Amino acid sequence: MKILVTVDGSDISSRALKFALKLAKQTATASIAVLHVDAPVFPGVERRIGKEAVESYHADNHEHAFKAARKAVGRSQVTIEEIRAVGDIAETILAVAAKRKVDLLVMGSHGRGAVTGVLLGSVSSKVIAQTAIPVTIVR
Repeated sequence: MKILVTVDGSDISSRALKFALKLAKQTATASIAVLHVDAPVFPGVERRIGKEAVESYHADNHEHAFKAARKAVGRSQVTIEEIRAVGDIAETILAVAAKRKVDLLVMGSHGRGAVTGVLLGSVSSKVIAQTAIPVTIVR
């Protein structure tokens, strides 16, 4: 079983990863890929601050998300693969899931920018609406 977990550094995404780890332990052949998608900078920003500054910005955001993910993995015996991407978040999640032919997508109900506990996040909603892959939403 191939499991793709999306993370953004939030507590909810850490809970989603912990859920996927429990699931993987129950399935001897499971593999987990952890994906962080960083939204692109606004048009014109790269021209003003430079390509290296934008790359550094994305690298810092990726590291923040994966630091929390590594902490969630802790001492588990499950090996994870880290995937970094920049682009439209929902579209990139769908593209990576399709390209890797994952069996299950696990994600948090909302990300860092959402109002806690109010509604299913816009990224989660878009992913659910546009994929045939089973999706587990963790709150």
